[in-house]
Formats: sequence, C-alpha cells, structure tokens
Amino acid sequence: MIKQGFNILTRTVTPVQSSLLKSHIIAQSLRCFASGTKLQKFDYLDPLIIEDLLTEDEKMVRDAARGYAQEKLMPRIRQAYNEEKFDVKIMREFGEQGFLGCTINEYGLPGVSSAAYGLINREVERVDSGYRSALSVQSSLVMYPIYTYASKSVKDALIPKLATGELIGCFGLTEPNHGSDPGSMETNAKDMGDHFLLNGSKTWITNSPHADVFVIWAKDESKEIKGYVLTRDMKGISTPKIEGKHSLRASTTGMIMLDDVRVPKENILNVKGLKGPFSCLNQARFGIAWGTLGAAEFCFHQAREYTLNRKQFGKPLAQTQLIQKKMADMLVEITLGLHSVLRLSRLKDEDKLAPEMISMLKRNNCGKSLAIARDARDMLGGNGIVDEYHIIRHLCNLETVNTYEGTHDIHALIIGRAITGLQAFQ
Repeated sequence: MIKQGFNILTRTVTPVQSSLLKSHIIAQSLRCFASGTKLQKFDYLDPLIIEDLLTEDEKMVRDAARGYAQEKLMPRIRQAYNEEKFDVKIMREFGEQGFLGCTINEYGLPGVSSAAYGLINREVERVDSGYRSALSVQSSLVMYPIYTYASKSVKDALIPKLATGELIGCFGLTEPNHGSDPGSMETNAKDMGDHFLLNGSKTWITNSPHADVFVIWAKDESKEIKGYVLTRDMKGISTPKIEGKHSLRASTTGMIMLDDVRVPKENILNVKGLKGPFSCLNQARFGIAWGTLGAAEFCFHQAREYTLNRKQFGKPLAQTQLIQKKMADMLVEITLGLHSVLRLSRLKDEDKLAPEMISMLKRNNCGKSLAIARDARDMLGGNGIVDEYHIIRHLCNLETVNTYEGTHDIHALIIGRAITGLQAFQ
C-alpha cells in the first residue's frame, strides 16, 4: 500500500507538526550551506546578478546607450527642462545611434531583442522621462503600427526616414473628452470615394507640434475604429503646443486639430477596432516598464551619494536606521522590477506575452519608481527640490508617466478583469 503524501494545503497542521516542519526546513538549509555552498559577496550595484542573464549583444547595446545618454543628453537636460524646450536634433541623434524602431528586422534596422530595446529605454530615462517618451512614441506608437498594419507603399516611404529621425511621428488617440475611454472617441473619418475626410481633435500628444507623420485613430461611418496615416503636408492639420506643463518639460506635448483633412485610401491601416491602438499601447507600455526603472535608479544612487556625504548630529545621514531602511526598500524594488521586466522581454520574444503581463509591470514599475523618487526627494531635505540634484525633475516626470499609457487604476482593472472574468470599467 502506497502511503499518502503529506499535503500542507489540504490537511490541518497541528502546532507540533508546524514546528517539526520548520525545524526540518531549517536543518535542510543548514546542511546545504555546510555541504560546501560558497557564499558570494553581495554587490548592491547588481544584487541578483542580472548581468549573467543578458547576452553579449544586449550588454553592448546597453553600454552604448548609457554612453550616449550620459555624454550627450545629461549635459542638456537642466536647461531643456527649465526652458520647456525639446531639441528636435535629438531625434536624429537617436536615429544615428540606431535606437528608433530598433526591434524591426527590415529596412536596414538592427532587429535587436526586446530586452535590448528595454535597456535603451532604461538608459535614456535615467536622464529624463521626456527624452524616453520621444523615443518610445517614435518607435512603439508610430513605427510599430506603420510597420505592422500599413500598406507596403506607406511603409517604404516612411519607415526609413522615421528610423533616421529625419521624420518625427506622433500618435493620436486621446481626445479632450475621452482619455481612459478611447472607445467613445469623436474623431471621425468619412469615405469620400477616392479618399477619406477626417475631422476631430486629439490632445496630450507627445511630439505633435514637431511631427511630420501622424497615426490617427478615428471612427468611420459605421462607428468602427480604424487607423489612418497622415502627413504634415495635408491641409487642415494644426498642432498647437500645450503650455505650462510642470512635468515632462523636456518633451513637447500638443494637440492635433483636424479640419476636413483629405487622406488617401492607401493610408488606412489594416486593423479594426480597439485592437489596433491597444496593440501599439502595449508596445509603449513595455518600454515604459523598463524606462521608469532608469529614473528610479538615478534617484536611488543620488540619494545614496548625498546621504553618505551629508552629516547631521555628528555622523553621515546614511548611518541612520531610517535612511538605510529607505535605501534597502529602494534597492529591493528596483531589483525585482528589473528581473521581472527582463522575464517579460523573454516572453515577448517567445510570443508568450499576454497584455495583462505588461499591465502588471507598467503599473508596478511606474508606481514603485514614483515612490522611490518621492523617498529620494525626502532624503535630500530642502536640496531635494533643487534642479542641481535632478530628483525633483524625475519626481515630477514620474507623476505623469504613472498616468499616461493607462493610469495606475486602469491597469488594476485590466488585471482585475483577468482575475475575475468580470468587466469593471463601466
């Protein structure tokens, strides 16, 4: 007779059994260490040794992105943020570095792994979320839908120039009255026989004042959502800048006003319904899940350096329990976020990715990065609000990143729907 195994999930455990079980686990652990397991020295710069999980190509891409971001972007960011200006030359620099649309394996583009693309976002956002936004919009929200859904003639005409940064693109989904509810959009497209006629308005559009190419989502006469590719030379397009932002100031944000814009029939995207824009948003959310960790890492390292050098009550702030607890929390969240998003990258390349997975990490990494920036600002005291230390800029930026491409709560509802099978959006 086979003796039934002990199942802790289905059987009642007495206090004695519980104590014996704990003792057994501890004894096994001690035997494991005693048998010759070598303990490694802990490196706070790479706590769970993510370096071993990256390919040589991914490390090379990361190092190149870090070198560019620190040498070319970091010296410009304070002035750009304070003056609320985006230097469009940066898009050409992104193109020269091979960052734009870099996961595409056609049109001379490198076709790098999803992790490599994520690492680029991380390094750019280590400098500023606004710069990463410009990169992300071009790659995920403009080049991705054109490459995936556009006609060959449109792809051939636009992808190469978008890849070099010669052309700048933007993505028009959000409207003045419809943010988290894009299905209620009012922008419309009328079939005129040999062309479409588009009318409506979009708002909170990254890059729109500088854009040459517009991916616009609109309802046709049957109320079905479809995508259209517009170009700056089409009459009836205006793109006023949104002024007075206190976040993402190094990235230009504007509106798109469409007044009887004639769009050629070949410029329609081959996708119907919200599947189209949501597929693009998932690409962007993936990059955000990586990028925000770069901002969090910057804040962590800045707070560490500051508290090691700042003395109060006769000792460094870093020698106090409160500060060390905060730094430990920061390091744990950054490390867990990085390893999770690397796993997400591998699943993406294996075609095993579900949208809810992206929602989990967009939500988690944005929220945790924002909390880290807040703690870092607090650790610097009054100096935390001075632009010299950059933390207040990251904090203000992350307030927006936590909201766009799906708010913290909207992603919770996406995950909740998957858990329960019930829709709670309305």
